[in-house]
Amino acid sequence: MKQHTVKAYGDELNQLTAEVARMGGLAEAQVADAVDSVARRDVALAKAVVERDARLDAMHRDIEKKAIRLIALRQPVASDLRKTLSAMKLAVDLERTGDLGRNIAKRALVLAEGEPMQPLTRSIERMGKLVSTRLRDVLDAYTAGEVDRALAVWSTDDEVDEHYNALFRELLTYMMGDPRTIGACTHLLFIAKNLERIGDHATNIAESIHYEITGEEIVGDRPRWTPTPDDAAAPITDPDAQ
Repeated sequence: MKQHTVKAYGDELNQLTAEVARMGGLAEAQVADAVDSVARRDVALAKAVVERDARLDAMHRDIEKKAIRLIALRQPVASDLRKTLSAMKLAVDLERTGDLGRNIAKRALVLAEGEPMQPLTRSIERMGKLVSTRLRDVLDAYTAGEVDRALAVWSTDDEVDEHYNALFRELLTYMMGDPRTIGACTHLLFIAKNLERIGDHATNIAESIHYEITGEEIVGDRPRWTPTPDDAAAPITDPDAQ
């Protein structure tokens, strides 16, 4: 390749990475704001989160188009190909993360119409902060190209599951103690499930980063929370799932 062609190719790769990082920042903000809208019963913030989701969808489409164009015209190989494919995979996870944040915000709008449930919303807020931290850490690992930081997120995958399980039991206790809370608790339960799934997307991103940098899959199964007999319950299916 001529020198200017090599530079242009490198600029395209760097631009693709930068756009994924920007998309990650927006997705991270969506999750944090969605959780805040639940905790503060903030209708305006919840509506803003719902409206902003369209921007994430557009960014996903743009990154995908640019990655496909780069593959078709530049025919990258080895680490360059992994970087390009990683950008496409991360964009998918981030777009889905944004969808889940939007779903949480929609439920926040419904919850704001009812009576406050402070103990439960505080539990949601704690779980939301954990998930937001995982998402921020893994995106920082991507930007810095640090595989160890990505592995640190991957190795703590079960922490979110443990929080979800504890919150699940807490919500069931409320519903059994006062049937009038069933409606609100059901919305909170699906919010918790959405947060758990956002945690899964953070783990997906960690795996993509590891493969991009090393060229190898992570060896071993993901750390998983193991339920006790007291935790046995029917699986929860989120009607917001796409």
